[in-house]
Amino acid sequence: MRATITAIAHSVPPTVYDNHWFAERIDTTDEWIRTRTGIIERHFATEGGVTDILLPAAEAALKQRGITPLDVDCIIVATVTPDRIFPASAAILQHKLGATNAWGFDLAAACSGFLYSLITASKLVESGAVRNVLLCSGDKMSAILDFDDRATSVLFGDGGGCVLIEPSADDNLGIMDFILRMDGAGEVHLHQKAGGSLRPPSLETVTNREHYVYQEGQAVFKAAVKGMADVSYEIMERNHLTADDVAWLIPHQANLRIIDATAERMGLSKEKVMVNIDRYGNTTAGTIPICLSELYQQRKIKKGDYLVLSSFGAGYTWGSILLRWSMEDAPMEEVS
Repeated sequence: MRATITAIAHSVPPTVYDNHWFAERIDTTDEWIRTRTGIIERHFATEGGVTDILLPAAEAALKQRGITPLDVDCIIVATVTPDRIFPASAAILQHKLGATNAWGFDLAAACSGFLYSLITASKLVESGAVRNVLLCSGDKMSAILDFDDRATSVLFGDGGGCVLIEPSADDNLGIMDFILRMDGAGEVHLHQKAGGSLRPPSLETVTNREHYVYQEGQAVFKAAVKGMADVSYEIMERNHLTADDVAWLIPHQANLRIIDATAERMGLSKEKVMVNIDRYGNTTAGTIPICLSELYQQRKIKKGDYLVLSSFGAGYTWGSILLRWSMEDAPMEEVS
């Protein structure tokens, strides 16, 4: 029995902030942001928490599958921007959704959150512990951005996606292989300085602006280029796949140069690489499910296609998943 994705949807807040919005407030330009990141605009939520961003996607995924919230066995929320430290955002989302029969939990792996939680969900399903898992992955990064910091504030956006994971009798479809890795030495280069048990919130931490994203850009960039490229190539090699066999690379959307380097290592043309960083920025745990959902809605992935998902994030965490798509074409009313 192999776990497969049987429904998918995504959601982003309606309000769009383009690069000119930042250029009017901090020392940056539209050209500087575009050439170094590939980002043109992103969405920010003006109210609510990450569960409010994920709820429409969760509802759409269940409707797409033709089941009700009461049919959900387990909910996993992958995020680093939970509504609260506790209770889990999975519990908050369960209540908002009305999925009263589901248990669940949060998973924090930063930009690799979707990959980590997808494997966790698949093993719960494949073991027979649950019939299905509603996996919701996304972030409200605007809640932890210092908008006076030109190095980080322009990089991120808000958004996420939800998938339903169920078993399949067809062993040739679904999640075929995965590589997940972690190196805690990366903590010093990418973290949030305060807010946890090590440095609880205080007047000092607020005054020193320690509750925002802290990133040493060059160190993270170098590690991400090597990490994403290496695991993406490795998963192809150990499954005896060539660039001709892979229908799509679906990479984490952190930086266009990192995406290009990963595709080059895999020998893939740009036509086989999903890119939407220009419209959404880096939504952290939300980038890959948003990419998948858009490809599905645009009918650009077909049943049986080999997809390589690849990510790199804080921790450091990184990895790659080989997925063979199991869903039929999106209904015409869902095509965007």
